[in-house]
Amino acid sequence: MLQNLNHFDVIVVGAGAAGLYTALCLPSHFRVGLIAKETINLSASDWAQGGIAAAIAADDSPQLHVEDTLQAGAGLCDRASVEFLAHKAPESIQSLVDMGVAFDRRDRELALTIEAAHSRRRVLHAADTTGRQVIATLTARVLERQNIQVIPQTIVLSLWLNPQTGHCEGISLFDGNRILWLRARAVVLATGGGGQVFAQTTNPKLSTGDGVAIAWRAGAMLRDLEFVQFHPTALTKPGADRFLISEAVRGEGAHLIDDTGRRFAFDYHPAGELAPRDVVSRAIYSHLQRTSADPATACVWLDLRSIPEAKIRQRFPNIVQVCQHWGIDVFQEPIPVAPAAHYWMGGIAADLTNRTSIPGLYAVGETASTGVHGANRLASNSLLECVVFGAQMALLKDEVEGMKDEYTGSDFSLYPLSFSLSEIDWLSQQTTIEAIRYELPRLVWQSAGICREQQGLERAIAQVQLWQQAFITLPLSQFLLQLPPGQPAHINVSDLSANLPANLLEVEQSLRLWSETRNLLDIAYLILKSAAFRTESRGGHYRLDYPHTEAHWQTHTLIQYEQWWKSEPTAT
Repeated sequence: MLQNLNHFDVIVVGAGAAGLYTALCLPSHFRVGLIAKETINLSASDWAQGGIAAAIAADDSPQLHVEDTLQAGAGLCDRASVEFLAHKAPESIQSLVDMGVAFDRRDRELALTIEAAHSRRRVLHAADTTGRQVIATLTARVLERQNIQVIPQTIVLSLWLNPQTGHCEGISLFDGNRILWLRARAVVLATGGGGQVFAQTTNPKLSTGDGVAIAWRAGAMLRDLEFVQFHPTALTKPGADRFLISEAVRGEGAHLIDDTGRRFAFDYHPAGELAPRDVVSRAIYSHLQRTSADPATACVWLDLRSIPEAKIRQRFPNIVQVCQHWGIDVFQEPIPVAPAAHYWMGGIAADLTNRTSIPGLYAVGETASTGVHGANRLASNSLLECVVFGAQMALLKDEVEGMKDEYTGSDFSLYPLSFSLSEIDWLSQQTTIEAIRYELPRLVWQSAGICREQQGLERAIAQVQLWQQAFITLPLSQFLLQLPPGQPAHINVSDLSANLPANLLEVEQSLRLWSETRNLLDIAYLILKSAAFRTESRGGHYRLDYPHTEAHWQTHTLIQYEQWWKSEPTAT
C-alpha cells in the first residue's frame, strides 16, 4: 500500500528502459514518482535480446545510421528526429557504459554485430540478454537515488487534467482495492507497447497499450497506430511461450528454411533472411499460405548449424537454454519459428523534447511517436530511442519548475467512496471480462495481423464496438467511469470480507484485468480503425486489397478522440 502521498514534481509511468532512464535524467532535486506495473525489473525492455545500435566503428558514421533508419522507415521517418537519434547514439552508449552496463567486448573494444537492414556492424550487445543487462543496471542506479520513489505493482487508470487549462496535473491509479489520485507538475508516459492485443506476440503480459489508451481518452494526439512490426522468428511450438529468437542470430549467419530444407526467403527479397523485418515476416506468411495445409499453426525453421558452436554458445546462451527447455537442440536441429507481433511504431505524438499535445504530459519510448521509426523500425533502434529521448527530460528542468501547481480538485483527505458487489455479481462480471480478454487478441490477430483487408477490418471494428458497449454497462465500469476527478474510492466484494488477505489479492487481480481489458479494447479499436483508414501498404502495414505503396499516402495518420486525418506529406 502506498504511504505518504504528496505532490511529486514528476510522475514517470513505466519502469522499462524508457522510464528508468528518464527518472535518472531528471534533476536530482526533483521528487520523482516511478510507477511500475509489476516489480521494477520486469518490463518488455528486459526481454530485448538483440542489442542497441550506435555508429561507433571506424567504418561507420551517424549519417550511415541515419540513411539505414530512413530506408527502413519507408518514407515516414522524420529526418530531423532520425539525425538527432543517430548523432546522440555514441554518447548514449558511453552513458550506459559509465553506469556499468557490461556490453560484450572483443579484446578491449566494444563488440559489434549486424542485424537486418543495417549497412554496418553497429549493434552492441550483452550476449543475447542485452535488455536484461541494461534494465538491471538502470534499476540499480534508480534504487540508489533518494529523490526517486518507486511505486511497484500499481495500475494507472487515467490522467488527471485541470478542467480550466487542460494541463495534466497527475494520475489516478489502483493501489490494492483503492483508487487514489497522485498530483505532479508533469507526467511522463513510458509504458511501452501493446503487443498483447495480438494473439501471437513476443511481448510480455504487461504490454497492454496502457499509455496510448490513457492518453487517447484524455484527448492527446496520436499518430500512425496502424504500423505494427511483426518479428519474423518467434519460437513456435505447442505449449511454449512465443519466445523471440533474436534477429542477431540471422545476422551471425543462421538460415531460414522450409520443410524441404530450402532457403525460401530469397524468393521474396534479394537480401533473403536479412531483409527488413516486415519483408521477412510476409515472406514466411506467404510461404506458409502456399505450402501448408494449416498456415495459422504452421512454422518454418531457423537453422543455426552454419554458425560455429562456440560462437552460438558465446553469443546466444539464453536462446540455447530456452530451446533446450522446450526440447530443441539448436546444435543438431533447426528451431521452429513463425512471425509474432513485436513492436508498435505508432504512439502518442511527441516532439524532440517528448512534449505531447497535452500541456504537462510527455511520452518516451515505444509509447511515443517521435518520428524516428516511420512505418518500420530499424532493428536495435528501440533501446537507443529510450536512452536518447529519456535524456531529453533533463532539458525541461526550467519548464517543469515553471509549471504552476494548478490543482483544483479534492484532496486525499476526502472521504473515499465505496463500491461493493456481491460475490455472485462480481463473478458474473468477471466472466464477461475474461471472455472479452480471451477473444479480443484472436480477433485482432486474424483481422489486423501481418496481412489486412477492408472487409475483415470492418467486421472486427463492429465486434470491438459491441464488446466496448458490453464492457461499459458492467457495474464496476459504471462506477469507475463516473468517479469525479480527485475522488478516492474503495472497491469491495461483500461476500468475501471474512477472509480479507486472500480475497484482497483476488480483487486486485480482477481490477487489473478490468483495467487492461479496457485499454486493450481501446487500442484494438484504434489499430483497426487506423488500418482501415490507410488504403495502401507501407512498412509494417500491409493491405491485401491495396498491396502497393502510394505517393499520396506518404503522410502520417493523425488521431484525436474519434477523428482520423492525414498529416501534411512527409519530406522524402
